[in-house]
Amino acid sequence: MGMFERDTEIYLDRDALREDYQPANLVGRDTELNRYRAALQPVINGEQPNNIFLYGKTGVGKTAGTRYLIDHLEEDAAKYEDIDLTVKMLNCDGLSSSYQIATRLVNEFRDETSQISTTGYPRATVYDMLWTELDSCGGTIYIVLDEVDHIEDDSILYQLPRARANDNLSSAKIGIIGISNDFSFRDDLSPKVKSSLCEEEIQFPAYDAKELIQILQQRADVAFHDGVLEDGVIELCAAYGAKDAGDARQSLDLLMKTGDLARDKATDTISEDLVREARDVLERGRIQEGISGLTQHGHLVVYAMVTLDQEGKTPARTRDIRPRYTNFAEKAGIDPLVPRRMRDHLGELSMLGIISAIERNEGRRGGTYREYSLEMDPEMILAALEKTVDDVGIHKSVANLVDNEATLSDFQST
Repeated sequence: MGMFERDTEIYLDRDALREDYQPANLVGRDTELNRYRAALQPVINGEQPNNIFLYGKTGVGKTAGTRYLIDHLEEDAAKYEDIDLTVKMLNCDGLSSSYQIATRLVNEFRDETSQISTTGYPRATVYDMLWTELDSCGGTIYIVLDEVDHIEDDSILYQLPRARANDNLSSAKIGIIGISNDFSFRDDLSPKVKSSLCEEEIQFPAYDAKELIQILQQRADVAFHDGVLEDGVIELCAAYGAKDAGDARQSLDLLMKTGDLARDKATDTISEDLVREARDVLERGRIQEGISGLTQHGHLVVYAMVTLDQEGKTPARTRDIRPRYTNFAEKAGIDPLVPRRMRDHLGELSMLGIISAIERNEGRRGGTYREYSLEMDPEMILAALEKTVDDVGIHKSVANLVDNEATLSDFQST
């Protein structure tokens, strides 16, 4: 017998639980997909495409829905001789400037022998190259910018939608689809960009437990052998997912980790207890990965949130968090950030799922603001913040949770 043997007892098709798996039909997003389909309809009518802006938290179906509808749009557009549709999808993670986006787009339309470098050209020259490539392609062109909130300047978000009106293009008809995990991104756009990019806005809310059950059941039917999942497993994974900000990706990761544990333990079935064990493993990993990627200021903001949570003072507004954070920064011997930069850290923590953010609107008198709550186990967070706790000191609210000898790896399931 070889060192590696194929496992076939638990999984029928494990890849069906992966993020990049594309089911034949998307479940749990009927309302949003109907609005999205209507926004894409002008392409089939041979009209100027709409600019569409999608926003919502990570794992709520924005990118999956886009891929699903774009696949159908390309397939249906091919039936019409007078429609020539080209779609380019770009993930903006790691591309922080309009210049980088523009050079990447130029290269998307060129063959490998004609690629340009990402530095060294005046921005106006790169834009001229882009207009040339777009007009040479011609027809209807949709450019999808996933994680568009990574772009720090909005020049490209103005230039692309306005290219035809500004006489930069003569034949090509351009549509932009911007996808953002950051609710506040659209608020920070300049008015001229917002009016163009956000022509059609579609918000993808968090999934509720019922919708997550539909998604998990659809994938589980493909992924697992019959009889492997015990009663309640799908429902428990969905309940955890609904608690974790309605993130389908986390729910699917949980189901996959549970299946992997069952395979490692050589069990015949997957139980609710195994789901709980898998969740502890994943949560430890998410906390460790999320916190390790933060700056020192990010660590101080997390520590402030944990202490406020233990005092029963969450959900908390930025103005309530800031004094605690400022106090911790001073104790750590560093200058506190200005309020706006501190809010950026809160937004980052929200995207990581360490905290949650709820937007409140109290009308003309109270205005709009966000309230933040802790989403992950405070003991695990404190264990990952060991250096920060050493620098700042143990706050009285968490004295009973801090074990100076504990590390994150000590929080194992029993």
